[in-house]
Amino acid sequence: MSELKLEIKKLEPMRVASFHAYSASPELQAAKKLVDWAQPKGLLDARGTHRIFGFNNPDPSPGSPNYGYEFWIEINHDFKVEKGITVKDFSGGWYGTTPVSGVENITPTWQKLAAWRAGSTYKTANHQWLEEHTGPRPFTVTDKNLEMNLCIPIKE
Repeated sequence: MSELKLEIKKLEPMRVASFHAYSASPELQAAKKLVDWAQPKGLLDARGTHRIFGFNNPDPSPGSPNYGYEFWIEINHDFKVEKGITVKDFSGGWYGTTPVSGVENITPTWQKLAAWRAGSTYKTANHQWLEEHTGPRPFTVTDKNLEMNLCIPIKE
């Protein structure tokens, strides 16, 4: 695996619709919920218009095949969301980011990104670790060519 292509970025506050699953493969289940809700509304039509983020929630734990995964899709503050859909306001923050392609490279790249932060002058911040899904639309998490930016929280 090559060296990190690191960038320091600030994510501005945003409003998101949230979709969560807990199982042995929660990414697929949470992605299906997101797609089933967002596709008919046209929110998945253009890459970059409604950014998609994901993260473990909760993280995997020893001895259990199950863990959680949560997806966020960015929505406008005036977007009408029907009852039963979770809406959250993310306060934003600074991140060290690096791109990654392919499902098999996600964990090793997270490890390298965490090692970078540990050895840098940046401190650990308390905002959410994120995976920004940057690949082509329609959105999918099963593609071997999955593209995302890994975003590790930092503070100066």
